[in-house]
Amino acid sequence: MNSLKNKQSLASQSPGKKVAIVYDRVNKWGGAERVLLSLHQMFPRAPLYTSVYDPKKASWASVFPKIYTSFLQKIPFAKSWHEGLGWLMPLAFESFDFNEFDLVISVTSEAAKGIITGPKTTHVCYMLTPTRYLWSHYDEYFKNKLLRFVSKPVVNYLKNWDKIAVFRPDHIISISTAVQKRVKKYYGLDSEIIFPPVHVSQNKPSGKSYEKDGEYFLCVSRLVPYKKVDLVVDVFNKLNLPLVIVGVGSQEKSLKRAANNNIVFKGKISDEKLKSIYKRAKALIVAQEEDFGIVFVEAQALGVPVIAYGKGGVLDIVVDKQLGVLFNSQNEQSLIHAIAKFGKIRFNHSYLKTNAKRFEEAKFERQLQGSLVRAYTGGRGRNSSLAQKQK
Repeated sequence: MNSLKNKQSLASQSPGKKVAIVYDRVNKWGGAERVLLSLHQMFPRAPLYTSVYDPKKASWASVFPKIYTSFLQKIPFAKSWHEGLGWLMPLAFESFDFNEFDLVISVTSEAAKGIITGPKTTHVCYMLTPTRYLWSHYDEYFKNKLLRFVSKPVVNYLKNWDKIAVFRPDHIISISTAVQKRVKKYYGLDSEIIFPPVHVSQNKPSGKSYEKDGEYFLCVSRLVPYKKVDLVVDVFNKLNLPLVIVGVGSQEKSLKRAANNNIVFKGKISDEKLKSIYKRAKALIVAQEEDFGIVFVEAQALGVPVIAYGKGGVLDIVVDKQLGVLFNSQNEQSLIHAIAKFGKIRFNHSYLKTNAKRFEEAKFERQLQGSLVRAYTGGRGRNSSLAQKQK
């Protein structure tokens, strides 16, 4: 097989060559969901397998020819209350049958990597991150001592299962340097890096250096606790600077109650409207440690610098004082200092846009095509990762 296009054609046209896509859950919209849409473009006939599917919250998924859900779909409230069902996720994904497929691509930050495939099926895992609440951010998720004590048996079970499940893919791809390091740290495995696809603006760089005259600062995020939008709200309440927040989530009502009049919430908006909002922004504000951070690239593509917590995926995207300002601690003082520093720097419009082009969707597809071909044609066998760990 000389190219993935040939393989894709076989997968699309021949009943003997089939591709499937697997994702943890389909009930929201974010960066990982954009990856799924790119995979759909590459493999338009591939079905999507997932634990639960909420058509109302994930209308984007309607493009897939078929969506298969696990037994969890039948449990009341499972589509929205998946956090309480983590202990059932291993069984949910192990229950799927992939014997009819030649290639399965799992996109996961949790249990989708644990699918069971036969020797004739190639499984490539696109790792968003090792499960955050089990590994890198366990202390953050389980701050409450009582919750930590009560959940310990389940967490131990999930950790043990996770360490077994990660050896099931034939090949692992990490979305960033930070995730690659976590895969090595928690699983003892090497992985290649392919950055997620970003639809960047086609506007040509102006080539001039300038101090951007935006109308407001901007935060684009799901409004959930780990995104730390509450920190951003607290800081802008104190600074009384204009802030626009785009996104929805479980904290939306509480954040609106806490916010002063200088903060405007836009809720869920279209990509086209978001683009116009980006264009009028002074800077994008991100207080969370992102595994990659598609919003960083989206902002840069439209000439908008970034003020962000300097840990995680942002380090692959933002050069401090050239493409934005990074701060070292997730507290008010550190973010306030970064905003003050931002006001003293002149950013190059051309450099911002040029940097964003490193993450274009076409580049993602080319790199992924090459990686899938190597895995499919035996570039790395399923046992090689196990042998690597045992050495």
